Amino acid sequence: MSNPHPGAAGATRTCPHCRETILESAGVCPACRHKLRFIEPTSTTAAAASVPLRVEGSFRNPVDRGAWEYSMVLTIRDERGQEIARKLVGVGAMQPDEQRTFTLSVEMSPAVASSKRTWH
Repeated sequence: MSNPHPGAAGATRTCPHCRETILESAGVCPACRHKLRFIEPTSTTAAAASVPLRVEGSFRNPVDRGAWEYSMVLTIRDERGQEIARKLVGVGAMQPDEQRTFTLSVEMSPAVASSKRTWH
């Protein structure tokens, strides 16, 4: 996995609110949803993100099965099938007749060239 230099497409930084690694170009943290910088409404850098992938599924623990545990793991692979990132997103347990719903979405937006930004 490459680590692009600041200002390049794919460059990352740490969210000051939740400490997750996010894209340097993000105006809102995708993890905690805090605003990170002011974006002029007429700015060309404020391109709308598209969501080319969204998957949602749910399951219910049967009443007669007892408690079950789960781990949600997210893996990202490149075009050659090599693992780029693997994250344990969450763990938990379900008692009989409990339900969980999981949603995975990928947001994409055009990379923007480095410019003056107003940071919070």
